Amino acid sequence: MKDQGIFRCHAAALALLLVLAGCASITPAPLDERSAAAKPPAAIASKDMYLVKKGDTLYSIALDHGLDYRDLVAWNALENPNRILIGQALRVRAPGSAAAGEAAVVRPIGTVAAVEQRPLGAGAGAAVAAAGDTALKREPKAGKEAYSEQALARAQAQPKTAEPVVAMATVTKAEAKPEAKPETKPETKPEAKPEAQGEGRTGDTVAGGEEIAWTWPASGKLIGTFSEGGNKGIDINGKAGDAVLAAGGGKVVYSGTGLRGYGKLVIVKHNNTYLTAYAHNQSVLVKEGQSVNKGQKIAEMGNTDADQVKLHFEIRRQGKPVDPLKHLPQR
Repeated sequence: MKDQGIFRCHAAALALLLVLAGCASITPAPLDERSAAAKPPAAIASKDMYLVKKGDTLYSIALDHGLDYRDLVAWNALENPNRILIGQALRVRAPGSAAAGEAAVVRPIGTVAAVEQRPLGAGAGAAVAAAGDTALKREPKAGKEAYSEQALARAQAQPKTAEPVVAMATVTKAEAKPEAKPETKPETKPEAKPEAQGEGRTGDTVAGGEEIAWTWPASGKLIGTFSEGGNKGIDINGKAGDAVLAAGGGKVVYSGTGLRGYGKLVIVKHNNTYLTAYAHNQSVLVKEGQSVNKGQKIAEMGNTDADQVKLHFEIRRQGKPVDPLKHLPQR
């Protein structure tokens, strides 16, 4: 019996050691790691800000957001546009703009109007005024009189009148109810059907009435098409020196070689919605800030930062690349 008791004690102690060893093997995550995973960086919490990534340039950020790079310089007080740091937060919307911060403005829904008291009708109002001091506020007067057959006869002989309040309400309803008139239905007009996309126009209509009547930027053969996540525009071949034309009227917001993979590049801003980009040029014929017309020669075709002579052409809608073939007129 003594040996069995000792065996049970050893077994219990061994089980306790196993439980403690299992608990010790579970190590809680450090507090700082969990808090870092739960909270995203403050710089990217707002749509106004952009966090610089590896390979970004100020010019590529401006192109991807549909902006003039000089606006980025001004909004972020940058001393050197060619020096931005990975992880740096850049403002990509104008300070104080209506869209800045997406801040919700709390306003009262409306002021509660005071309840205006009016009589339901002219006749009812007169009845109320007339009966106000007599019918509504008057109370029956009680008097004591000794019982007699004569007193009982006088009481039974008095005429019974309807309560003034009920009579007034009846008059009020009768006077307040307007005369029923036949309801006239408004004349129905057929809905105007919107013009089918692509019919009778070559441009693209956007919200706010910004309409662009596009033209082809070069006359060569199409050798590359747009693809989501791949080619951000189209490629048109040609000979070195062939004319590169502005696809629409606008303002030159960039002219240079600051975007890797584009060579000598021209960017034209057409309105608050659309930009166009013209890459791999041999030479550029316009300057930043210059206004250009639709069809104006702005560059000459080349092969800068490309394996052959071609024009790489992009249309950007609010900074996002879209398929130019859905906007350019059919040849």
